[in-house]
Amino acid sequence: MNFKKYGKVAVGGTFDKFHDGHKKLLSTAFEIGERVEIGVTSDAFGGLKGDIDSCEERIGNLKSFFCDKSNFVVIPLDDPYGTTIYDSEFEAIVVSEETEPTAVEINEIRVSKGMKPIDIVVVSFVLAYDGNPISSTRIRRGEINQNGNIIK
Repeated sequence: MNFKKYGKVAVGGTFDKFHDGHKKLLSTAFEIGERVEIGVTSDAFGGLKGDIDSCEERIGNLKSFFCDKSNFVVIPLDDPYGTTIYDSEFEAIVVSEETEPTAVEINEIRVSKGMKPIDIVVVSFVLAYDGNPISSTRIRRGEINQNGNIIK
């Protein structure tokens, strides 16, 4: 990838049933950012999606995946925006196609507060072997596994 390096990058999500799509999203954030802030939906906020793993378990999965890195912080998210709407150090946000509208809202809020908008880096979905996106919902339903393999 030929992305420029940003000083501070945001990425956020529920990160339930940690899968290849999450890995691509997070890896992109680390490729383009000197420092990465990973927002993980809290149990209360993430629980709106249904039966998900605990916030503690989801954060543990992230930290295990990045055990070789030290340039990140993980924070709980109690809303869709996290610290991006008041921390002027952010230069970019990494989102999926699904969450791009939230990044646009973040920039609208930042601009309304007199802050600079941040660059939005959109990462395409990782497709399962059936050609549809890998998602935590599909994994919870038992359709696919974390790598996109179809479960018979």
